[in-house]
Order: sequence, then structure tokens, then C-alpha cells
Amino acid sequence: MRDLEQQKGLQSIIDDIYRELTPRLGEGRVADYIPQLARVDARHFGMAVVTTGGELYRAGDAEVPFSIQSISKVFTLTLALGKHGENIWSRVGREPSGSAFNSVVQLEHEGGKPRNPFINAGAIRISDLILAGHTPKELIGEIVRFVRYLADDENIVIDHEVARSEAATGYRNIALANFMRSFGCLDHPVEHVLGVYFHHCALAMTCSQLARSGLFLAAGGTNPLTGHSVVSRQRARRINALMLTCGHYDGSGDFAYRVGLPGKSGVGGGIMAVAPGKASIAVWSPGLNDYGNSLLGSLALEMLAARTGWSVFGP
Repeated sequence: MRDLEQQKGLQSIIDDIYRELTPRLGEGRVADYIPQLARVDARHFGMAVVTTGGELYRAGDAEVPFSIQSISKVFTLTLALGKHGENIWSRVGREPSGSAFNSVVQLEHEGGKPRNPFINAGAIRISDLILAGHTPKELIGEIVRFVRYLADDENIVIDHEVARSEAATGYRNIALANFMRSFGCLDHPVEHVLGVYFHHCALAMTCSQLARSGLFLAAGGTNPLTGHSVVSRQRARRINALMLTCGHYDGSGDFAYRVGLPGKSGVGGGIMAVAPGKASIAVWSPGLNDYGNSLLGSLALEMLAARTGWSVFGP
């Protein structure tokens, strides 16, 4: 890492990135296949960085809540590992998909076992795993409490309008769940599993809240702001590895090439990224690129990694 004292300072770097990308606000395409997300103004852009020392730096719409969508899969994976340990890997793989996030073709070819926990089928399977011993309502409450615990913020809620919108139009996810059930790969009723899945994807968070919630992954499994131990150092490293290789669907390789940080995107336009040992970062811009990842968010993270030297592959 380059010595930040010899640079303009992290806030100045973020401000510069925001200013340079402002002329491009509105680029990309919002996720219009989810009616509630189609209503979001594509010109939003926010960015927040929380360092392992506890400093918070923000720019733009960093305090505007948005639907985090698939970023929530990082949190449900963490819960699943806590409940079931390494046994989860007999139910879901750890390999990049190379296919669209909602692909049915790969799932059929591989006998109903999802390729990784971050594609839709994999996250549906994770929802099924953590549903054991719970009603859907109980588990949804547990997920919300867990994310509030990670962010140290009781104001985080589920956007129920988004959840209802997804449930009403999520035909591909319904097909994926039924397809896995046909292979005997789901243990609970499809409607229960999907109820959990749609609701955790509908978590609404700001960039600042999201950056704080990922800080345990930047600090070896412990939240340095609260002292709470979330996962072991080894588990934090492995979750980061999966984010790096699988966190952006079939655009994961390109994101690793350009940014060089573990990250997880969501079709709401958010990205949570981790600079191990340094900081947790969240960006939000609703316009998506061809891979379904935030166009300006990806650019902002590429610029941040270049100007701080935070890439895991070296400065």
C-alpha cells in the first residue's frame, strides 16, 4: 500500500472520484425486471469507506438507503457457515459460474447443485440451509438482527415493497427453486425458502451502513469498532476469496482484473468491497453494466484501488 500520508488523503481521493464521475451520472441500465427497482433514479451515486481504524469517509448519496439485493448473500453465507460449518460445501460449490446469475442451464447440467453461494440458485440453497429449525418469519428476523449487529446500527430494515415486487415477478428464481427441489436439493417447501430469499435481498441500507457491515471481513473476522468477533480469521479470508472469484457473477474475472479487491455486487446498484487489513468500502449507482453490476460503482472502485494501492495483487 502506498503511504496515505504522502497522498492527498482518503477523503480527497473519494471527493475527486465523485467529482470525476459526476458527468457520467445516469449511465447504465437500472434493473427494470424488478418493478420497484425500475423506479429508482439512475442518477444516484454514493460512496463510503470505513477504515479498520474506525475513520469514515463519504461522498455523494452515501446516506440514502437502497436495496442491497445480492450483497445480502455475503451475510447469509456467513450465517450458514456459523450454523453448519464446512458441511455446506456438500450442498453448494465454490467455483466461479461463468454464467449469468440466474442461469438454469448450468444448474441442470450439474444435477441441481449450485456452482457457488453468490449466484441466485446458490443463495436460494443457502436460504434453505439456514431455514432449518426456523419458520421463515423467524429466520428473516434473525438475518435482520445479524446485519444490524454487523453494522452496529438498529435502523436497518427490509423494504417490504421491494420484497413483494420480487415475489410477484421472480419467475426465474421460482423456477430455480423448483428445479433444485426436483433434484432433491431443497429440504424445505419452495415457498418458504423463496420467502426468506426475497426478503433478505430486499434489505435497505446506506453506503455507510453497508461499509460498516463488511468491516469484519477487512479486519480478520472481528469488527474493530465494536470488538465483536464475527468469524475466525481463516473464515474471513475464505469468504473474501469467494467474493473475489465469484462476487460479480460472470463479470468476476473482469472485476478482479480491474479492481483487485474482494467484492459483492447487487442489481440494486450497490457493491461492497474489502481491502483486507485496510478498509471496507460501499458504492452505489443504480445503472448497471452488461454483467448486471453497477457501472459507475465498478469504475469508482477501480479508481480507488489505483489511487490507494489497495489491490490485493499489489500497488
